[in-house]
Amino acid sequence: MNAPETASKAGNKTITTLKEHIIEIISDSGEGAQRCGQSLGSIAARMGNGIWTTEIIPAEIRPPARSVAGASGNRIRIGSGYVTNGGDQTDLVVAFNEQVLLGRVRARELKPGCIIFLESLWRKHPDLNVSMAYIEAHDRLLAAGHRVIEFPMEQECQLLNADPKRGKNMFALGMLCYLYSFELQMARDQIALTFGKKAQSTIDANVKLLEAGHQWGEANLDFSFCIPATPAARPQIVTNGNTALALGVMASGMELCSMYPITPATSASHYLSEVFEQVGGIVHQAEDEIAACAFAIGASYASKCTVTITSGPGYSLKQEAIGLAVMAEIPLVVVNVQRGGPSTGQPTKVEQGDLMCAIFGSHGDAPKVVMAAATIEDCFYSIITARKIAEAFNMVVVVLTDASLSSSQQPFNRPQFNESWLAPPFDQSPVPEGARAYDWDATSGLARRFVPGQPGGMHTVTGLAHDRDSHVAYDPDINQESLRARSLKLAALQKTLTAPEVFGDEFGDGSGDLLVVGWGSTKGGIEEAVESLRAEGKKVSSIHLRFLQPMQPGIKEIMQRFKKVMTIETNWSDSPDEEIIDESNRRYSSLATLLRSRCLIDVDCWSEVRGQPIKPSTIRRIVLAKLTGKESAPLSS
Repeated sequence: MNAPETASKAGNKTITTLKEHIIEIISDSGEGAQRCGQSLGSIAARMGNGIWTTEIIPAEIRPPARSVAGASGNRIRIGSGYVTNGGDQTDLVVAFNEQVLLGRVRARELKPGCIIFLESLWRKHPDLNVSMAYIEAHDRLLAAGHRVIEFPMEQECQLLNADPKRGKNMFALGMLCYLYSFELQMARDQIALTFGKKAQSTIDANVKLLEAGHQWGEANLDFSFCIPATPAARPQIVTNGNTALALGVMASGMELCSMYPITPATSASHYLSEVFEQVGGIVHQAEDEIAACAFAIGASYASKCTVTITSGPGYSLKQEAIGLAVMAEIPLVVVNVQRGGPSTGQPTKVEQGDLMCAIFGSHGDAPKVVMAAATIEDCFYSIITARKIAEAFNMVVVVLTDASLSSSQQPFNRPQFNESWLAPPFDQSPVPEGARAYDWDATSGLARRFVPGQPGGMHTVTGLAHDRDSHVAYDPDINQESLRARSLKLAALQKTLTAPEVFGDEFGDGSGDLLVVGWGSTKGGIEEAVESLRAEGKKVSSIHLRFLQPMQPGIKEIMQRFKKVMTIETNWSDSPDEEIIDESNRRYSSLATLLRSRCLIDVDCWSEVRGQPIKPSTIRRIVLAKLTGKESAPLSS
């Protein structure tokens, strides 16, 4: 897919036309590589290219400078068409020092023959150890077959900036704009937007650095690329998953977000803090995760459906309060931006390890709706759907995203506001005489929602077992009745759902060889791999589940149309190739476990927990092995 389509000459320069390219900009923390990458992605999107950006974030907040594990930056996949995931190995890297680059080499992220622009100042560094380390790394990269271009960023920036370390990222951005044939004015406009809250002098200084980088590329490079773009037919927005979440909170009509800062969820509240007041909303930063959840429940009890946003450790702390919302039947939306675990785990890395916790967490039987966003656009619309379900069923709705979606950027059609997204004004008319606080419907388990101050609706809310009048009750039949009612809500919701769409669906006759099932941020990678195999005539399809509890109807019937079924996930599963593993002790991945127990079908699984999105080529390799029966495959990409 990355192979050049055409190459042409312009004077003594070669311009290569590509379908796509993957670029990385990496540096020490604080040097601006992430901003450079985000800006490059935004410029490409403005040009009409498909993009997917992935942040490269070190595990430490501020790791030592020039450390192999300290790479900070951004990975940008730019395509001539729609891009759904971060893709495979990197085609071109701009590295601010050789040590952060070595970290990417060790992670096997660079494609053979990768083009590397390497900051050259270290070659003549006064510390002999530093200069020797640079020369050794430079020579090793050349020996490995990479194309290394020494790039004098700091030297060139000294001509424009008293502190050359500030602005190297904009110089690199200018060079990349030249290299990929992006319009310079488009880049100037992006800088004005990026630094819009700064003084005009700051914007002007960054534009000069951008232009200097562009001029350096024009004067020193004898090659460039063109990735044809097709301007979108409809207005687009380019944003990451956390910002999309925040936009969804506002679009849904929710008026309060209560949270405590935690990586990688925090930027959602940062964005809300800047804009929520403009639409009448409030962001409440509590003293801890437990208080944040309790505050949200209290506000929702008072008729304002609310959201609390967190990540894995914070979700664990919220469990008891979530149980209170389930028992008291108070609507609540909980967002869990998953990260690596357990314990503090890998705060900046992606994982899908919280599914079982989201469904079965809390003591006792505490049924909750669990949804999973599959794309950045989904992060927006899932919140609107979650608010509707929470208020319609007086339930807790958990929306799972993850560290990959949270920080990745992608363009999608600008949402056109629809009044149906909003909750209607709460009906505070007097409660009919004889109505009870938990007057559960015998078929659906639903009951009318009462709020404080509603005439005739006064009652005591309790987290204890209670009867229809909300009186504490330990009667065996009453406890049975209340648990039944709360469980029935899941069944009632499931009756409103439709079967999942099958990607590549023509095997209704049962002739399909393999169905791949996924959830969450693996969607783009799975579908890209499936599409490439189908192009070779392989009888493989996929489905992607957005509702994990309750599951959509028809899943078992879809699976029965295929000879084999497997899930692809980023949570743990045992490899059957392990000497000690057999069918009696093998641990299956989370979704595979759920599907096996619900559908009584032999669902196999493959998973990877390297802290990185699974690459389409890896999925392709695993799926091909499953199709051919050669299922012994290494766990790493």
